[in-house]
Amino acid sequence: MDPQSELRNLQPRKEFLVAIDSDGCAFDTMEIKHKECFIPKIVHLWELQAISKYVRAAAEFVNLYSKWRGINRFPALTMVFDLLEQWPDVQQRGVKIPEARSLRDWIQNETKLGNPVLEALVGKTGDPVLEQALRWSVAVNEAIAEMVYGVPPFPLVRESLEKLSDWADVIVCSATPLEALRREWEEHGIAKFTRVIAGQEMGSKAEHLKLATDGKYDKAKVLMIGDAPGDRKAANANGVAFFPVNPGHEEGSWDRFFKEACDRLKAGTYSADYRAALEKEFESLLPSTPPWKA
Repeated sequence: MDPQSELRNLQPRKEFLVAIDSDGCAFDTMEIKHKECFIPKIVHLWELQAISKYVRAAAEFVNLYSKWRGINRFPALTMVFDLLEQWPDVQQRGVKIPEARSLRDWIQNETKLGNPVLEALVGKTGDPVLEQALRWSVAVNEAIAEMVYGVPPFPLVRESLEKLSDWADVIVCSATPLEALRREWEEHGIAKFTRVIAGQEMGSKAEHLKLATDGKYDKAKVLMIGDAPGDRKAANANGVAFFPVNPGHEEGSWDRFFKEACDRLKAGTYSADYRAALEKEFESLLPSTPPWKA
């Protein structure tokens, strides 16, 4: 079955389309997932116990506190390895950092960076690095399923979805595995507001938007809501508007969307100047240089 068929077959019911990221955008789940699930499994399954505090700092920077916030887990993992390899304090410990060459090659050549595609490749090649990456990713998913529950959407997310439902189709556009997305959106009773829930198995966020919108919606009536630069990049790649949910200021962002930006979109006054002001504020919150290099 084509994993992208839901997006490919989506047909408009409303004049507008709003795509919403999930982790860190609709739900306050970024911190718990990375700090309690992703990072401990990096330390354990890649045998980096001797430099665990550096692994934690590098992984938190990449995934939470930098311009790479929200990227797919596999490129994020190799970025963590790169930061560790370059860190003088880590070099002094004499710990061998995984090169993960075959994982990097896969990332370079594949857009559907999820466990199903990786599992098929491991079965075909038997590559030990890819097998290790799959084992890590599966362990992360298991930890998330066990750990992450009872985390509601940010205030005014539900109210925004209710408001949008009168005049816009809504899709979830995320790099999170589909199983976790469905579980979280259904747990809190907001999946009913969505037409499609798209996760990493359906490709990149840019692919999600392209499949959902091309030839279907007026691009001036499409909005991507996200908390990471990758969300903005996906919007730009498809010529649609972007609304940032500012990391660390999510409640204020959703208040602004519910009371102001939502109405601007519907009225056709979501202007370039308005968007530029929002994005300038957003950019100031996400550095490219880690604190130990600054």
